Parts: sequence; structure tokens; C-alpha cells
Amino acid sequence: MATPTNEKLPKALDLSHHLSALSRARQPSPLKGLAKYFGQPGIISLSGGMPSAAYFPLAELSAETLVVDSFALSPADASAGTGLAWLWRLFSAKKKERTEHLSIPKYISAQPRPADAVSLDVALQYGTAQGLVPLQSFLQTFVARVYQPQYADATTFVHAGNTDGWSKALQTLCDPGEMILTEAWTYPSALASARPYGVHPASVAMDGEGMRSDDLRKVLVEWDEAARGAKRPHVLYTVPIGQNPTGAAMGATRKKEIYNVCVEFDIVIVEDDPYYFLQQDPYAPRAERKYARGAKPGDDDDDAGAAAFLANLAPSFLKFDYQGRVVRLDTFSKTIAPGARLGWFTCNPIFAERFERQGETSTQAPCGFGQSIVAQLLTKQWGFAGYVRWLRGLRTEYTHRRDFFVDALCTQFDVRSAYVGQGAWAGCTALVARPRLPSKGKGVDEKTAFGAEEKPLFSFVPPSAGMFVWLKIHFENHPSFTGPQDKAVLETKLWTQLGDAGVLVGPGWMFAATDNVQSESEGHMRIAFSNAEYEMMDEAVRIMRGVFLEFFGCQ
Repeated sequence: MATPTNEKLPKALDLSHHLSALSRARQPSPLKGLAKYFGQPGIISLSGGMPSAAYFPLAELSAETLVVDSFALSPADASAGTGLAWLWRLFSAKKKERTEHLSIPKYISAQPRPADAVSLDVALQYGTAQGLVPLQSFLQTFVARVYQPQYADATTFVHAGNTDGWSKALQTLCDPGEMILTEAWTYPSALASARPYGVHPASVAMDGEGMRSDDLRKVLVEWDEAARGAKRPHVLYTVPIGQNPTGAAMGATRKKEIYNVCVEFDIVIVEDDPYYFLQQDPYAPRAERKYARGAKPGDDDDDAGAAAFLANLAPSFLKFDYQGRVVRLDTFSKTIAPGARLGWFTCNPIFAERFERQGETSTQAPCGFGQSIVAQLLTKQWGFAGYVRWLRGLRTEYTHRRDFFVDALCTQFDVRSAYVGQGAWAGCTALVARPRLPSKGKGVDEKTAFGAEEKPLFSFVPPSAGMFVWLKIHFENHPSFTGPQDKAVLETKLWTQLGDAGVLVGPGWMFAATDNVQSESEGHMRIAFSNAEYEMMDEAVRIMRGVFLEFFGCQ
């Protein structure tokens, strides 16, 4: 796969008018300003208070890393589509992992030092906020190949994970008293980061693809500064793929529509996209499911398969960004490990320079241990093609997890599909869950059974990306329900009963961008299928069935 050329692309616009007063005031760190001399041959540095690498208590850093094809490209084993899938997965998970040795030396003896070399004397030393050079180079190439920004000077810059990246973006772009545009339901930590700076959300309605472009335009056109208490927002925050919490995946057409609105109203888009490579095919019921036969662990793979994988992903906002108004946040938290605390920005060079100034006096660079391991893994162990192969395997694993969890819900509840013509899921096929009650003669009278079977308990749209199932709880069918004012109390009560029974889920109120969103909408719960073992997920759904039936008075 050749790296796309950017020779004919325009350079980014000067969007420095979006910078906050705090960001404008940042000056280069006096100490970090010396860094330009460090690489000069023959320089004798007596300037910085850097400890000698000889005193680092590590002679070498080594690890056993999984091979890139550890996970299949398709859940092709026949048992993957059966009710015993979890049992097969349980035993197959106990197989010995296939590994390769990774080693990072303390010093590099070769002179001149190779540009792609990773060593502990550099990685664990004070350095620039830009991070390790080999990692920078890999990320720049990766972005050009995968996301393909439509301007020539797109710049990558490391951060310590997307929460850190969003915090830096927030401080760089927003002044106290401003508001940001975001989905009606969104990542709560993003809002929690903004509030102490006096920055508050303005919600935009959603549908099955996430943020609606028509409502975004409506919010901007009808913005009333006096009523809102703030000027019209110039920053939009979005989680477009595997949207947290709803699981929605935004397609190319919608992204282009939103980008065009942001060009018209001069808005910067912060694209927080940790689940990008966890895009999945649509869910199909077990009886209708036909997994494509793909390479199993250990089988060879080719560039054509990798190219097809990347081409079939919904594009990033960067694919439509010809002005440099997208700040994309990527992270290794979902593709390698959260503890690496490592990710990167892709943005215009003016914003990147301001992020660097901020990094110099805050986090500096991300942790050297995480950087060195990830850099060595990506540049020496795997390379671009190997990393893409790893990502393809992860997609398979999360697809299987989603299918298993939805299958479990269909087993424990009477789940039927229904086309949704209006509301947040307009145009989607939702799965509606009703009680699956014991047959007559097992303790349920005919009147109770008939009434319960007709009343939905919850509904959801199976996600096509990410890690979450977003349940809409039908509290209108609860015996004590009298009106919308009861939903918040009932949501908390149901969440508490689930927790007391041993199942912890995310209550919907946590994810509401504003109080109005929570008060005007149905009850919700976010359930993650990403971490628990298969048998534990199966047990959790069994517990959920008992709690829901008792809560809704069905038993």
C-alpha cells in the first residue's frame, strides 16, 4: 500500500483566531528551547539537569509480545454461531499464546545513530514534548495512509491518551464562559473536563448515525446569545464511531454534511475516535448469521486484504478536511493497552505548535516506558502491515463479543425486531425485548402472562462499532409509572437493583449532555461487552432477566 502523496493538496488555513487567551499566552519553555542543540554532532551539553543514563536501573527492557495474527480474521469456527460458542471460546482461550521477543537496549552503539532506533537512554531521559522520533515518523505515515487528510501540512503530535488530548484541545481552543457543541448523549469525562474551565455543552440531537447535521445547523442558526448566556460555539466535540454511549457509527455522507456546516459557521471539529478500528458488520440473528471464512491464527495474510479492510472503514473527518479545522484524537488504549497512556493528535501545524507549548509545561512527553515499547512494537516488530493485521484481528474479536452478548439477550428475553420510523433511532431496525415467561402450568396465570408478553421491557439497536449496547428502558410499562417525571427515579431504582444482584452497568443519566436531554428522554443504560469473560456475560444476562421481570412486576 503506497503512501498517498500530498504535493497537490492545499495547506491548512490560518485558524489561529480560534486559540484561547491561555493558549496565546504560552511561550516556549526556556529549558525546552535548548533541545534544538541536543542532536548536533560534537555538542557537549552542560545545560540541563538530566540524570546520567548510567544510573537508570535498567540495562534492557524486554517483553514477549503476541504475534500479529494471534486472532483470526473471521469467527470462522463452526461453534462461533452456536449456543455453545462461549464454551468453545473458554477452552480455546486457554491455549498457549504465540509470542515473539521484543528487546529495547539501553544504548545504541551504531554511529551515526539510526533515525529509527529506540533505546532507553533516550526514551527514559528528559526529552521534547514531541515524543520519540521513530514513533513520530510511524504516526505521520500511518495517518497519511489511513485517514488521508485533504491538506498538505497535517501534523501529528503525541499525547497521553484521548482524555489528555481532549483536555489539551479544550484549553487550547476554549475560553471560560464559552460553550461547545456535542451529541445529546456523550462521553461524561469529556464534559467533566470542560466544566472546571467554565465551558459547558450545547446538545445536538442524534439519530442512528450519531449527531444530526440538520439539527446542528438548526442550533447554530437559531443561537440566541442572550438566552444561552454565551456566544455561538466555535468548537464541536464528537465521538463519531462506536459513539459513547450509544454505539452509533457515523458514515461518510453525514460527516461531510457536518463538516460543511462547520466550514459555513467557522467551527473546529474535535474528533475523539478511540473505537475507530472496532467497526463491525451489522448484527445478524444467530439463525441467519453467516460468518465469512477468513484466515485463522497463524495463516498468512496479504496486502489486498489489508487494503480492503481500510477501504471499508467509515472515513475519518480528516478525509473531508481541506482547511485544517479537524483536531483528531487517536489512542492506543483500545488497540494496544490503556496503561500505555499514549495517543496522538492530527491537526494543522498552528494547533500542533500550541499543543507542544502546552505539553512542555505539563505532561512534557508521554511516559517513556509506554512510548519505547509501543514504538519498538510498531516500527521493528510489526511495521505498518503488521499493525493493520493486528487491528483486523481485534475487529473480529469485538464482533464476536457483540454477537455473543446480543445472542444472550435474545435467549433470556423474547426479542423481536421492529423498524423505527421516528425519534433517535429513525431509519434503524431495533430489537425489542419482552419477558420470556415460563409456559402455562409453571406458576404464571394466563392473564398475567398475556399482559406481560405484550409490554416491552427495553429495546436497542445492535451497535456496528465500539464496545457498548445502549438500552432504552420502557419505564412507561412499569406499574408505578405516571408520567415522564418518574423516569429518573425509576432508572436509578433499576440500576440499583441490578447492582445489588451483582451486575454493574452504566446508568443513562451519566451520559446526558444537559439536564434537558435526561428529563425529555426515555430511561437508558449502557452495557459494555468488551471485557467480561463469555461465561460471565452469559451469567450477567441471566441475572438481568430476573431483575427486569421482578422490577416490571412480571413475576
